Formats: sequence, structure tokens, C-alpha cells
Amino acid sequence: MSKTGAETVWYKGWFDSPYYHILYHKRNEQEAAQFITRLCQYLHPAAGSKVLDLACGKGRHSLVLHSLGLDVTGIDLSPSSIAAASASETERLEFFVHDMRRPFRIRYYDIVFNLFTSFGYFDSERDNRQVLESVHKGLKPGGTLVIDFFNALWVQGCLSVKSDYTETASGIEFKIHKQTDGKFIHKTIRFSDNGTEYNFREQVQLLKSDDFKKLMHGLFEITAVFGNYELGPLEETTSPRLILIARKL
Repeated sequence: MSKTGAETVWYKGWFDSPYYHILYHKRNEQEAAQFITRLCQYLHPAAGSKVLDLACGKGRHSLVLHSLGLDVTGIDLSPSSIAAASASETERLEFFVHDMRRPFRIRYYDIVFNLFTSFGYFDSERDNRQVLESVHKGLKPGGTLVIDFFNALWVQGCLSVKSDYTETASGIEFKIHKQTDGKFIHKTIRFSDNGTEYNFREQVQLLKSDDFKKLMHGLFEITAVFGNYELGPLEETTSPRLILIARKL
């Protein structure tokens, strides 16, 4: 018996699958908390500031933001992720299923956070622009957008044209094939569970800082760029992250 997750809109099936969370269960929660704390020390949001965690998953970053005294909304396309996140809701922490390309509240947020490479999933530049236009509408005048993306040049340097490897989690052997075509990183994930064969895929655009500047034109001004979770400077070929701080125009 076989089942494919490689549907046309790949992210709807994969991100909502329990296997996505099984495969990526080793994410470093301490590193994420330290990163969010450093960001807030840099941004100095006032207590009670309204912030949006865009593509929040199960809400791990939202919880840290909430613990720092902020009024947090998390949105994500995955119903299962939002169902899990909603168990932690309070008066100042709420979660909704929502497509990041559509506006969510108007002139409401002081800061929008888009973290852990939660951008560039789409095939077209127009979809990316729609995300930024929606964020722009949701921010108060002069509000801040934070994008935490991988550094495409560093990723390309680490990844040859293609690679194959295996990850084992919860007794499942995930066979992963990763390759780049210069525009996207493509990943296929194949595995078997209880007699059923699964085949999912991921793709993320290889966006560089100049690409983000182009996408943000007329909407945001980039005010700071960092290259790692310690908020160190961006080194084009050696920094693992591309972290952008931008002000709404």
C-alpha cells in the first residue's frame, strides 16, 4: 500500500502531517528561546506590544514571545499545528488557521515575526509579494518586520548539486533526497510506516538579501541585517542565517 504527499500544493499536506513533526523533532528549543530573547533586546518592544508570529507552527516562538510580556497572535496554514498550539492560549496568546498571503487584521501589530525559514515556499514571486503586502497591511505605521531565513549562499556552498541521507525518528526511517537547481532547494522524503509507503516533498526558494530588497520595494526599508542567531554580522558565504529587520514605509 502506498500514499503520496507530493501533491500540487505540497506544503498543505506535509506541514499538516504528523510525520513532519516526527522528522523534525530535534529542533533546538533553547537556541530558539535565546534567539527570540536577543531579538527583543535589540528591538525593545514595550510591554504589551502586539506581535504576530507568521507561520507559527505549533507555537514554540509564540510561547517565548508571550513569556517576554508581549501580546501574541500566531497564525499558520496547518490546522493540526494550530490545534496543538491552541492548548497554550491565554488572554494575550491566541492562534488561528490562516494563509499568510491574506491580510490578518489591519494596522494592528507593532512587530511581525517570520521565523525559521517560513518564507519562499511558493513557486511565484507574486505569492511572496502578497505575503509582504499582507504583513504591511497588518502592521501599524512604522511597524517592524523580522524575517529569519537561511543564507542562500551558505546553503549552496554546503550543498552539492544533490545529496542523499537517512534520518531515523520514532522508529521510522526517513530517506531524504535533497538537490538544488539554483532557484530552489528541493527535498523529497520517502518512508514506510505500518505497511504504508509515503512520499512527501519540500521546496524553498534560494532568496538572497537583494531578492528580499526587491520584494520589499515600496513596502519596507531594511534597517539591519544579521547572519546568525547571536545577531552577528552577515558574512556572505559563511553565515548560516539571513536575518532581516525592516520598517514599514
